Amino acid sequence: MKLLRTIALDPSDTFVFDVAAEPGDWAVSGAFRFCDRDPAKLDGKDRSAFRSGFLGVQSWGWSTLAQIVPATEGDCRTLVEFLANQLVERFGAPDLVAARLAAEEEVAFAQSLCTHPVGALIAVHRSAGDGEVRESFRRLQLREGQRHGKAFSFMEVVDDTETDGDLDLAKLSEERPHR
Repeated sequence: MKLLRTIALDPSDTFVFDVAAEPGDWAVSGAFRFCDRDPAKLDGKDRSAFRSGFLGVQSWGWSTLAQIVPATEGDCRTLVEFLANQLVERFGAPDLVAARLAAEEEVAFAQSLCTHPVGALIAVHRSAGDGEVRESFRRLQLREGQRHGKAFSFMEVVDDTETDGDLDLAKLSEERPHR
């Protein structure tokens, strides 16, 4: 079994997001954090989190990248329980039973993103239009012979699940005028 963990290749997430995830947090998409907000009205760091953040479950912070890691059934159960508790405590879920069902769905979705080899990095890009939120995920791969290093010096995009154009990590947090 494989799951996602947050990864920090440099300190940029601490500048891009209000709360950066701790490296090594279990990660889920986290798009649900914006279900009661109009994406067109988000700005600054909230917009960055919406557009390009994975949610670190323990820290409740955001990470630009998640890494595919091996996991056990016990890890998965622990993640579901931890996320369920967070949904009650931080997100206002009505009870632990409802929160657990939602957490199971989030964790199952995170698992579905783990089709690539252990160690692969995944980036997300979210957009909103016509009342829908769209997520596309990309695997970022080290150039041959390189190890994880600086975030903007080593990656190439492979295996897009959606073709949303080119992903420019450096521009994800830039302000764009509202349309």
